[in-house]
Amino acid sequence: MANTYSQIFIQFVFSVRNREPLIQDEWKDELYKYITAIVTSKGHKVYAINGVADHVHLLVSLSLSQSIPDLMYDVKRSSSMWINKHKFGASKFYWQEGYGAFSYGKSQVERVIQYIIEQEEHHRSRSFKEEYTDFLKKFGVEYDEKYVL
Repeated sequence: MANTYSQIFIQFVFSVRNREPLIQDEWKDELYKYITAIVTSKGHKVYAINGVADHVHLLVSLSLSQSIPDLMYDVKRSSSMWINKHKFGASKFYWQEGYGAFSYGKSQVERVIQYIIEQEEHHRSRSFKEEYTDFLKKFGVEYDEKYVL
């Protein structure tokens, strides 16, 4: 085959260090636009981004030009620098070191987009820990409870 073709959908879940509720409504839309620009500049496509004060969900169609760890490094590094440059918090902003990356097929994309759009509603009745451990169990990911804050 002369060309390379792919369609890889990944939902990323990443949180603020120590799961502090630092992402404020006043600037979160600008943060999401900034993250979208980072992802797009690396050749990927954003399908949905949303979250609550302590974490973000991001659905991306991945290009084969960059690895998942490199993309997350770029997103977290650049966006935390942007937040700190604009002094959106009383103290220095950091993302948690790890993240979740969960794959989906094309037929699941609309459902995942809707799930991400409805983040605020989900977290009225469910904690981040409950949501995240549900993802890990659903995808059969072995994990150490001490790292799921």
